[in-house]
Amino acid sequence: MSAYAEYRVPERKKMDYLDTKGRIFDVQRYSIHDGPGIRTIVFLKGCVLRCRWCCNPESQEFRIQTMKVQGKDKIIGRDVTVREMIELVEKDRPYYYRSGGGLTLSGGECLCQPEFSRDLLRAAKERGIHTAIESMACAPYEHIEMLLPYLDMYLMDIKHTNPAKHKEFTGRSNERMMENARKTALSGKTDLIIRVPVIPTFNDTVEEIQGIAGFASTLPGVKKIHLLPYHRLGQDKYDGLGREYFLDGILPPSNEKMETLKKAVHAVCGLDCQIGG
Repeated sequence: MSAYAEYRVPERKKMDYLDTKGRIFDVQRYSIHDGPGIRTIVFLKGCVLRCRWCCNPESQEFRIQTMKVQGKDKIIGRDVTVREMIELVEKDRPYYYRSGGGLTLSGGECLCQPEFSRDLLRAAKERGIHTAIESMACAPYEHIEMLLPYLDMYLMDIKHTNPAKHKEFTGRSNERMMENARKTALSGKTDLIIRVPVIPTFNDTVEEIQGIAGFASTLPGVKKIHLLPYHRLGQDKYDGLGREYFLDGILPPSNEKMETLKKAVHAVCGLDCQIGG
């Protein structure tokens, strides 16, 4: 059985695509991150990676969970339809129009629920709403192809160029992600921005960041790279889930460090580089 099988929601024949079901764990409205303008971010359940620094560990399991939040049990995860979610997204249409914003799918990994992601993006596009996904591209490329006709912007994480170190810190090697980055770029069907979570002890050296920047510069049409500094905002969630946080004691990179890495990107390629995204 495919590692993705448990995440996929079978489509019923002759079903209205607005009735496609998916599983989410949060919705963030009025966001100014993860895409241009003011956005609504829908966080989907399920991920095949286990990044040591993940700030949404409650997203990793597809199953509905219970997590302790301020000493109380909180149910994490609920099943929704595309129809339900697009009605919520449309409530903020005036903000999208004025700011150039729209809908972003995040997670977890939205490609673990490809039918739901495709149909929610389709619903937004048919209503004239800008669409984006924040994704690690750790999925069969066919899942990405399903989304491309309805996708305006792909915010794609590239974490490292070394397969062994990538596997050590995320649980999986990086060959599939890098190949998917090439295929997506070559398709020319969406704006592709490369994003790099800058994680001390993992990829925060000049050489490692330049390796990623060098790879990004080979992707046709890619003009931007975002460096996202590590933070510990999700650390308490691990306690709430009864899990160990493997980067305990690791401090976020300083502003000076991030500026050094930004200059390192500019030294090897002509991509527009910014800190944060």
